[in-house]
Formats: sequence, structure tokens, C-alpha cells
Amino acid sequence: NGLTTIRAFSAEAVLEKEFDSHQDLHSSAFYIFIATARAFGYWLDVVCSLYIAMVTFSFLIIDSAWLGGSVGLAITQTVGLIGMFQWGMKQSAEVENFMTSVERILEYTQVDKEPPLESPQDKKPPANWPTEGEVEFNHVVMSYDPSLPPVLKDVTFVIRPREKVGVVGRTGAGKSSLTAALFRFNSFKGKIIIDGIDVTDFGLHDLRSKLSVIPQEPVLFSGNVRKNLDPFDEYSDHTIWSALEEVELKEVIEDLPQGLNSKIVEGGANLSVGQRQLMCLARAIVRNNKILVLDEATANVDLQTDALIQKTIRRKFAECTVLTIAHRLNTVMDSDKILVMSNGCVVEFDHPHILLGNKHGYLYRMVEQLGRTAAESLHNIAALNYNQSAILRRPKSS
Repeated sequence: NGLTTIRAFSAEAVLEKEFDSHQDLHSSAFYIFIATARAFGYWLDVVCSLYIAMVTFSFLIIDSAWLGGSVGLAITQTVGLIGMFQWGMKQSAEVENFMTSVERILEYTQVDKEPPLESPQDKKPPANWPTEGEVEFNHVVMSYDPSLPPVLKDVTFVIRPREKVGVVGRTGAGKSSLTAALFRFNSFKGKIIIDGIDVTDFGLHDLRSKLSVIPQEPVLFSGNVRKNLDPFDEYSDHTIWSALEEVELKEVIEDLPQGLNSKIVEGGANLSVGQRQLMCLARAIVRNNKILVLDEATANVDLQTDALIQKTIRRKFAECTVLTIAHRLNTVMDSDKILVMSNGCVVEFDHPHILLGNKHGYLYRMVEQLGRTAAESLHNIAALNYNQSAILRRPKSS
């Protein structure tokens, strides 16, 4: 709930001041509302009193042939009419005040609808799609709002089957926007093609169920272990236990009172940060999809868990296409290729060793800014991986 973080940073006074500011703003607005309502009622009563006085004095000015009963009846009816008038005016003011809520509801009716969740029967992708894991971005342009400039500008590249690609760039370069476009979180122009099929040809569920993602902040749901790893009950217990064994969580879950049926609280608060990330990795292993997206999954874990995640990804997803959104360059220097983003554009896309050979390139400058020792280490990792890849690509002599 954030209380631990607030106390750890001694931020109580700052948050109290911020709360008082919001409370004062709310109270001042509510006070103005009450004051204007009372002022409206006061002046309405004044106008009505003047009207009654005018009606009463009119009988003194006009013909005095009016009977006393008639005058009394006229004044009585005028007082009753004034009461109805006051009630009507106050109700009209209340209606005007509550129309703000109606306007907000009408705004929701004008929000663009999300694409269909399910695909039409004649457009469903093959059951085993994707089989290769080739991803192609073809002149993709995307913005989070039509009134804002695009965050992806004419992005074009092709990721071959089973390639491991790292995406790097400074903050705001558009790295995470690639993931948003791939999962169709936002509408875009251009085409994203996976294994020869445009991702906009079918529903969101059919697309997203075929892509695995391990976010930087692990996401766990309120429920048992089984529901967190297999929300739709599609896989057997053997598959789930095998995935837990791969990430070295099998013994941890077995020690829980109810095993796979043990309770996981919202956000996984009863697990450590490393265990939560391993649960997300196990979820991806259970799905066994051909395309995996990593948003720097090891940024917030200890070194031992980091090494375990990296080793498991290399082993279990060797035949998959892996797209890694990198915040640390050392995690992607052994990739098959690196995609460098800048201001929403692809500025470089090749093997890291080749990119580092260009001393005027973006990646070279980013690496050199880390310092001499770190830069030498990254150069060596890229060169070693490039040489190993060259050996594997070299045709065997007869």
C-alpha cells in the first residue's frame, strides 16, 4: 500500500502538505458552491417579496371596488405562486449543477471503441500460429492521442525467426511504444506482420494470447498459484509443475499449505520481488509462445535471480523470437541484433559488434558514455558473440 516506501524516504511531511493543499482546494470550491447557493436563495426571496409588495400596493392604486375577500384571495394565491417559483428556480439550478455528470457520461460515449476482442470465424488465425516467430514492422506510425505528435515515426524493420533482438534508446525514444504497438494497445498506421499475417486481421485475444511478455514490474493477481500461471485452465498440472521446476520455484510452492491452490495476495505481496519475477517467467514458459517480449525483467532483482532468469530464457526460449526492451546495455550486448531508437525512429539495426564498429553511431556513443572499463567489457561481449555466430554460420566442409 506504499506506507513502507513513504516511511523509508521520510516523505510523511511532504505528503501531508500535498494532502492539505488538495483538501484546501476542495474545501474552497465547496464553500463557493454553498455561498452561491445561499446568495441565490436570498436574492430570490428578495425578488419574491418585492413582487408580493407590488401586488399588495396595486390594490391601493387601482379601483377600490375590490371586496376584501377578493384582495385576500389574490394575495394568498400570489404567495403560493411565489413558493412554487422559488422551488422551480432552485431545482433548475440543481439540474444545471448535475449536468456536469451527464456531460462526462456523454464524453465516454464518444471515446473510440477498442477493436473486437474475438476474431470472426472466417478470420481466426491457425491454431499453431505463429510457427516461426518472424516479426515485421512496415512503416508503423503511432501516437497516444490524435492531438499529440507521434511516438513512433515510420518505423520499419524485420526480426527473423528465433532472433534475439535488444531495443535500446534514451528515455522517450519509443522503446516501450514498440511493445504497445505489437500488442495493439493503441491504434497505429502501417502494418505489423507476424509470420505473414497482419495482426489487425483478427481479434485482440487471438493476438495477445500468442505473445508472451515479462514486464519490469511483475504482475500477479489475487487468487491461487494455478490461476496466476494458467488463468484460463488450459494446461495440466504436470506442465505447471515443470515450469515451476525450470525457474526453481517448485520446492517453494510445494512447501505452501495447499500447493498450486495456495493463495497469492494482490500484487504478490506474500512473495519476494525475485519470486514474483520468476512466477512471471514460469507463466511465459507455460504458454510456450514463439514470441517473447522482455521489458528489462531483471532490473529489480538480485544477482542470483538475474543469472537464473537469463539462463532460463536462453535455454527455454532458444527456439523463440525474443524482443528485449533494455535499460542496461550489458543485458543485450550478446543479442543477435540491437535496434536503436531515437525520437520515435529506428536509427540503427544490426549486430552490436557491427554497430560498435561505427564510431559515429548512436550505440557507440551510448557505450562510450558508460566509461572506459564498462565500454571495453561491452565491446568484448559483442565481439565474442559475433565470432561465435560467425562460426555457427560458417558452412561445414565436406
